[in-house]
Order: sequence, then C-alpha cells, then structure tokens
Amino acid sequence: MNFSFSGLKTSILYFLKKQIQESPSFIEQNLADICASVQARIVSILINKLRIAAQTTGIKEIALAGGVAANSGLRAALKQEGKHRGWNTYIPKLEYCTDNAAMIGIAGYYKFLEGDFSSQEVAPVARWEL
Repeated sequence: MNFSFSGLKTSILYFLKKQIQESPSFIEQNLADICASVQARIVSILINKLRIAAQTTGIKEIALAGGVAANSGLRAALKQEGKHRGWNTYIPKLEYCTDNAAMIGIAGYYKFLEGDFSSQEVAPVARWEL
C-alpha cells in the first residue's frame, strides 16, 4: 500500500508552469479551483488506497486521526465510502483533530528542560520496531 504524492506534485508543477506561460495571472484568477482540484485528487488517492488496504486485509473498522482528520473533504469521502462498503468508520470531532507537531514540540521542550539529550550518533528510524 506504499504510495507517494511526488508524481502528483510534479504534475501540478508542470501544469501550473504551462498555464502561467500562457496567462501570468493564472494562479491568482483560478486559485480556488486549483486548490479544490488538488484536494479532490488527494482525497481520491487516499480513499482508493484505503479501499485496497481494507479489501486486502478484510478490515472493516476504519479510523481517521491526526491533523488530516480535520479535512472536510476527506471526512465526507470516508463517511460515504464507509457507508458504501459497510465499514464502521470512526472520525473524531474537529477539536480532536490536531497535528502531532504540537505534541512533539511540547515533549521536546520538557526533555530540553530536563537536559535529556541524545548523542549526535542517533539516526532516525521511520518504522521503528518497539
């Protein structure tokens, strides 16, 4: 289920460059439509990947979490897809859809105050086995 938005971002970049050559004010004149189109495509990619993951694993309990859970387009698409596929979907109230950056920041702040530092030899691990 691995995926990347790099192809989408490149496609958008080339599209915008071409349009700007034809009309320098293209972005300003079409900003709302551009944003809505990008959001719609990202939501469709996420929902399609989720559908494949659910079919592959047989999972029918689907939860949306983190900052992305505040996106109204994604929330609506998940509700609709869940209803269509018979999933039990769990979408938190908006006030609980915060970005994890604030949590990481405050945790780092308290570690700093305690003088709890790692050595410079520490390397990041994306999928750390706990």
